[in-house]
Amino acid sequence: MSIKLPKLVATSVVRGSQQGESHGGVFTLDFERQIVEQRVDWNTSAINFDGRGADRGLRGISFHEDRILIAASDELFSYNQNFEIQESWRNPYLNHCHEICRWDHLLFLTSTGYDSLLAFDLNQKAFIWGFQLQKQEGQWTGFNFDPRSGDGPRPSNQQHINMVHVDGNGIFVSGLKTEALLHINTNNQVTEVCNLPRGTHNARPYKGGIIFNDTASDCLRVVPRDDAQQVFKIRTYNPADILFAGIDDSKIARQGFGRGLCVIDDRFVAGGSSPSTISLYDLHSSQLVGSVNITMDIRNAIHGLAHWPF
Repeated sequence: MSIKLPKLVATSVVRGSQQGESHGGVFTLDFERQIVEQRVDWNTSAINFDGRGADRGLRGISFHEDRILIAASDELFSYNQNFEIQESWRNPYLNHCHEICRWDHLLFLTSTGYDSLLAFDLNQKAFIWGFQLQKQEGQWTGFNFDPRSGDGPRPSNQQHINMVHVDGNGIFVSGLKTEALLHINTNNQVTEVCNLPRGTHNARPYKGGIIFNDTASDCLRVVPRDDAQQVFKIRTYNPADILFAGIDDSKIARQGFGRGLCVIDDRFVAGGSSPSTISLYDLHSSQLVGSVNITMDIRNAIHGLAHWPF
């Protein structure tokens, strides 16, 4: 029986680019037909130049009804299926957003610059809930706030929250510095699900265990609760083929930097890396199915990754 390979949507950011240059974009990748198309070139002059690492492109991806939802650093965009902007929304507590996740009619967004999560009601088209994560005397805690008021938290980036996953079991969140996958229940209580390596991206529950980009170790890890973990090394290239190699490392993503993860089904998982590469993994065979490189520019890194649903 032949297996149909998936179609994905990816966003990229270009770290260190200047005003007037491209800051990344949106791509569709059809692994079955072996076609890559750039659908958006993000080169707006209104981009905020104060972001960490100067990465100002488009980030997390989600879907609602017939729309594509994509987050920028401080703005949420709604695209139609031709990737034309239909609407957009801002909030003063949305700052350096990374990943987003939809659950029913609510879209949850990480607000890295506030150590917070925000919830956007897709029916009301309004930000209705906020939660700032804190760690006090070694214990995880936090408080909720109304993002429509002026009484929210002060800016904070202690944990560098970069991932949110929401399902029927609650809200899961992690960051570069949390060193743990955390769970927030309906009473806003925060508990630690498991430890994580420092510098992790895209951590989320998976089949009773967890899956994440172990970015510091240049690999994607699938860690079941009661079985041996699977480790997929991230693709790297001959340094001589890398463009802009050797420029200021604080302004670029290094080769093999793993970020962007998409669970397609019980068998296939896709991961992103730098320079902008998307790799498809088969968990049944523990093998790399294939990978697509969009550019060898080391400044250009995958950020968001999602399974095309239409």
